[in-house]
Amino acid sequence: MPAIRLEKASFRYDRSWVLRHVSLDAERGAFLGILGPNGSGKTTLLNLIDGVIAPREGRVLLEGTDAASLDRNELARMVAVVPQDSPLIFSFTVQEIVLMGRAPHLGRWRFEGKRDFEIARDVMERTGTLPLAGRPMSELSGGERQRVLIARALAQEPRILLLDEPTSNLDIRHQSAFFGLVAELNRTQGLTVVAVSHDINLASLYCRRIVLLKDGAVYGEGRPEETITEDSIRNVFGVPVRVDSHPQTGRPRVTPICNTPPERGSRFNAGAAPQL
Repeated sequence: MPAIRLEKASFRYDRSWVLRHVSLDAERGAFLGILGPNGSGKTTLLNLIDGVIAPREGRVLLEGTDAASLDRNELARMVAVVPQDSPLIFSFTVQEIVLMGRAPHLGRWRFEGKRDFEIARDVMERTGTLPLAGRPMSELSGGERQRVLIARALAQEPRILLLDEPTSNLDIRHQSAFFGLVAELNRTQGLTVVAVSHDINLASLYCRRIVLLKDGAVYGEGRPEETITEDSIRNVFGVPVRVDSHPQTGRPRVTPICNTPPERGSRFNAGAAPQL
């Protein structure tokens, strides 16, 4: 039984369909990357899986159960989300934020108990955030904040982890550290991970399967070697690229092609070769 199954799921906000007849499976323990240009429906797809919105057509099944039949606490004990950032929680300390992940496991009037604090400490140790426990989020770097958000998500004790462009504001060092941590959690704990990313090369390095979205529909799905090709990237993103192999992993590596020199006097020409 797949951890996640979408059966011809469609969604629209107004008259225009954002997703149309999307069907896909993510097996338990999968590391699935969702790639596509802006407006292709990537975040909407995550929102369907998380139960934030319900499909207008089709179904979303989580471990065989229709997501529409689950209440918010049931969903939160199964699925956790790591967003790009959470600016509204800057006034809280790291430990307070991580303990927020225990909310789905508390009764209506219950406060955190000994077990909740033990779980919070454990996930902070695993994510390297325990030394930051007493510090407010406002004092942390972008990379540190993202590790705290992973710790909060893990405190929910989910079986499915959704990542919504979590490294878009991070430098290359923190991007690599973030995905390395997620890959370790996926490998050692069997977490099912679905990651939306604009970085094709990062997704190729860490995700074991890739879904390409174009105009709200699945353009292609499979291993990185099957989906990240020169033709597919050109057709989905509308840019010419060269695809070769990463020298260490052998995974596909994408390089944009600079086609034409900029016109004389022009400050910018999309796709133009840089003048060195």
